[in-house]
Amino acid sequence: MNRLFGLMAGAAMIAAAAVPAHAQEAVRGKHAGDFLIGASVIGVLPHSGGHVETIGGEPDASDSWTGQIDFTYFLMDTLSLNLIAATTRHELDVKDSAIGDVDLGRVWALPPTLTLQYHPLPQERFSPYIGVGVNYTVFYAEGGGRSAPVTDVDVKNAFGVALNAGLDIEIAPNWVANFDVKHLWLRPDVRVNDGAINATTRLDPWIVGAGIRYRF
Repeated sequence: MNRLFGLMAGAAMIAAAAVPAHAQEAVRGKHAGDFLIGASVIGVLPHSGGHVETIGGEPDASDSWTGQIDFTYFLMDTLSLNLIAATTRHELDVKDSAIGDVDLGRVWALPPTLTLQYHPLPQERFSPYIGVGVNYTVFYAEGGGRSAPVTDVDVKNAFGVALNAGLDIEIAPNWVANFDVKHLWLRPDVRVNDGAINATTRLDPWIVGAGIRYRF
């Protein structure tokens, strides 16, 4: 995680250096009514943990990287709503159960998150923000690579709470570089073999990303 934040900080410095010298004289800033569409590369990094009935052990989900689109609307200069849309694939297993490590196959996650963000410095070129929001994650296409005795896996959709922090860097009047971190509290239930084994997972993923936004 520390390495990732280092890479994001380096990317921020590169973005700042890319701002044309003449553009330093005037910053458009953020204003009520602004609408932005963004494209980013994100990492979804589950914490992994929880409780497995019957066989014991600890659920585990792999990290995943993917593309993301997001939409931001400014209710006022300092307050915005942000919605993200992306989907990621994760490998699931149970570690250290009574029957050893158990491969549960893969699952796809679609975690739209709506966040209310506060921007304390809306008129600055380097404009940080913090936010809080709600997440609803849809899990689908469970399958692949399961090990015996697993024949069926069902990951239940779940609501979660999100905390958010990030930084926008204006690189042109209509273009903004964005660096964003979210932490979700997400704990879906998992049913294996039609409920013969049940688990409560503690995914609590970090979502970290860097990208570019266009402002209308």
